[in-house]
Amino acid sequence: MRTDPTDNGGLFLGRRPGTAPVRYGRLPERGSARRVAFDAVVSAVLLGLMVLLTAAVWGPLPVAAMWIASQVASENVGLWIALAFALVLVFVFGSLSLLRRLDGVWILVRRAAGVDQRQGVLGRLFLLTTIVVVPAFTVWLLFIGGLQPTTGGL
Repeated sequence: MRTDPTDNGGLFLGRRPGTAPVRYGRLPERGSARRVAFDAVVSAVLLGLMVLLTAAVWGPLPVAAMWIASQVASENVGLWIALAFALVLVFVFGSLSLLRRLDGVWILVRRAAGVDQRQGVLGRLFLLTTIVVVPAFTVWLLFIGGLQPTTGGL
């Protein structure tokens, strides 16, 4: 019986059910050339969709949420803030949930093509989009379209 706290992170409990690491049985078999080409196209489309969605998390989705909130509650600032905050949470967490599912599908499609794919690409994708999209959106926000002063009626 394992009751040593150093074995399980200081708790006298074991691992939660369903959280064991995934173990793949054998290497995937290569399909026909036509099947491999089809799976390569599908995985490229999924990867492109994931790139667009991760890029949208860093700017366009929160801006869209704030724009929708401004259209619904433009007169009441408190309602606008609450609605914008709720919409940002829904948009960002909804897209993160969708990205997690797409990453799992991407792994399955790659394995179906015969590639020994054991991990997803989502972490690396977020790193790349953070490096590219955040500075680009910051430049757009500061200099092109975002934070320009409004003059009222002048």
